[in-house]
Amino acid sequence: MDLGGRWRAVEADEELRRSYPEPDFDDAGWGAVEVPGHWRSSPDFVASDGPILARRRFEAPAPGPARRAWLTFDGLFYQSDVWLDGSYLGDTEGYFFPHTFEVTEHLRARTEHLLAAELTCAPQRDRTAKRNLTGVFQHWDCFDPDWNPGGIWRPVHLHETGPIRLTRLRVTCAEATSQLGVLSFRAILDAADATTVELHTAVADATGSTLAEATEEHTLAAGENRVEWRLGVDDPPLWWPHVLGDPNLVDVTVEARLLGRSEPSDTRTVTTGLRKITIDNWIASVNGERLFLKGTNQGPTRMALAEAGEDEVRLDIVLAKRAGLDLVRVHAHVSRPELYAAADEVGMLLWQDLPLQWGYARGTRMEAVKQAREAVDLLAHHPSVALWCAHNEPLTIDPGPRAVTDLRATARTTIRGVVLPSWNKTVLDGSIRRALEKADKSRPSIAHSGLPTGDSHLSFGWYHGDERDLPGALGVWPRLARFVSEFGAQAVPESAEFMDPSKWPDLDWDHLARAHALQRRFFERHGLDPDDFATFDDWRDATQAYQANLLRRHVETLRRLKYRPAGGFAQFAFADGHPAVTWSVLDHDRRPKLGYDALRAACAPVIVVADRPDATYAPGATISLDVHVVSDRRDALEALVVGATFSWDGDEHRRAWTGDVPADSCIRIATLPFVVPDAPGRLTLDLALDGSGVHATNRYESEIASA
Repeated sequence: MDLGGRWRAVEADEELRRSYPEPDFDDAGWGAVEVPGHWRSSPDFVASDGPILARRRFEAPAPGPARRAWLTFDGLFYQSDVWLDGSYLGDTEGYFFPHTFEVTEHLRARTEHLLAAELTCAPQRDRTAKRNLTGVFQHWDCFDPDWNPGGIWRPVHLHETGPIRLTRLRVTCAEATSQLGVLSFRAILDAADATTVELHTAVADATGSTLAEATEEHTLAAGENRVEWRLGVDDPPLWWPHVLGDPNLVDVTVEARLLGRSEPSDTRTVTTGLRKITIDNWIASVNGERLFLKGTNQGPTRMALAEAGEDEVRLDIVLAKRAGLDLVRVHAHVSRPELYAAADEVGMLLWQDLPLQWGYARGTRMEAVKQAREAVDLLAHHPSVALWCAHNEPLTIDPGPRAVTDLRATARTTIRGVVLPSWNKTVLDGSIRRALEKADKSRPSIAHSGLPTGDSHLSFGWYHGDERDLPGALGVWPRLARFVSEFGAQAVPESAEFMDPSKWPDLDWDHLARAHALQRRFFERHGLDPDDFATFDDWRDATQAYQANLLRRHVETLRRLKYRPAGGFAQFAFADGHPAVTWSVLDHDRRPKLGYDALRAACAPVIVVADRPDATYAPGATISLDVHVVSDRRDALEALVVGATFSWDGDEHRRAWTGDVPADSCIRIATLPFVVPDAPGRLTLDLALDGSGVHATNRYESEIASA
């Protein structure tokens, strides 16, 4: 039974708390909220930070003999206390996983019922020591900092089982080869009385054909019992990322039956895939095949995630695949089920963050460890999930409009957080990682992201330096190139009505900075000062061109370091969750910026690249540029022709080479020498690659200075 729809609601006070759970309480004067939903989406609570008292009346038949009834909240932001018919059921904490209460006796006592909940999602006043584990929803420089995600944001429902309930079912792939796949199971069985259970497990392919099945007996005590077992699948259909093969899926059904009974007491079915993922020194392998990861960071599909349509959630994965990507980092949050199902189906790998970002209070460690185990229970069966990350940037910082204006103080805090030990880095993240590793041995886990000991967050061309500085920095410190999981620049979106461009150039810059993430100071730093542009459209186009050029050149630089030492990258970011000026390449309406096409071009399976020419040359200067071909194809490319053409005012210089490119490789074709002519103006280098059914081009532009 679905218990969604309109619930009666009001802001909490001490007097109401004493009486609102009672069935005969009169709530006729209350407002309303939608379930699933966020309370701020209701006109009655558009500016409320809660707590909110919410009630819903319903009728339900009594469970039959030997039947048990359960009430499940699939998702609550962020804490709650739950009552049924005036009786206290319990409290919840954690937004992304379900919370279930047994209500058998309540439903047997009467047919008309009153479900009540107090919902709390407290604003995090000290964002360097947060207590809510809500990740980007309550602390991110891409969202409105005044937003509150509070509410019953996922469905609420009643369901029945027999005497034994499959309270939890964790399914992971322990081994996967072309000869044998091994699935590992961990279940929590809630038994009404001491008994013996038969657990029947079956694995079926996409056609419904049974690939493997087995039945085991287990003796249960009354209450919760933990049971673990394994099941082998001969000659399994392996799941592959889309760049390596077909994402074959299987359905796994577990039935809990009382001994000697044919009807199951409870049944659970999950869709999974048989595959083996390893990451060694940031180089990934899937089923033994090495893979250079081309990825992106994706926040929530919408800031009000409950209101995103199923197709919207799935679309982000589809658009990432169209851009030539094979990895999506679910950035500092856990998303809706539709995203994970879409990734499984299209063969997109996921880097899964837990919902932790920046600084947390010391009292959060035990809750964070608990929620790490919940994340494994919820998501471990998805073959697309390739990596767990406990904490994004575990620094006690609060990047926002104030931090952007006080860069020195922010830089000092960041450097101290990176270099020195801290409770967040050492204690909190270490505890979470150990919990992840213990709960899930089928995929790698990392303690945190964005520190020099692991993956890198680099901001050349935005927060520091010039966009041309990346190759030189990686040459000095190659370790930074192992996996760059954040880089990019802001760009103004196509859907810019929220900026009120008709008022150009007198936009409300302070409001855009606070509520819509715009960082004007950095636009100014990189030659994109709004005061230098006659129209809003000119400025928007210039910001998009700058972002597109930065992304393309950064991706080409990292791909040219393929496996030596780079294992991949994840640019920041993919698509906006609300109207904003951010690092995304798709705006909140999913209209592409120029950066999307640049990312797609740079992530093509085969690219031809050269050392980046300088921006300006003096006449007579000698240029020497290495030319490389990068191929992610799984087959060798033979008899390719690579041509290079320098063009300037009135003349050109051509070179060409022929050769083979091995599978999954980056090779240097040649070194291209050139003497800059005395011809002030534009100097263009065009590269073209043809052969083996492949065509690729690239262009670099410089200026020849006057003598």
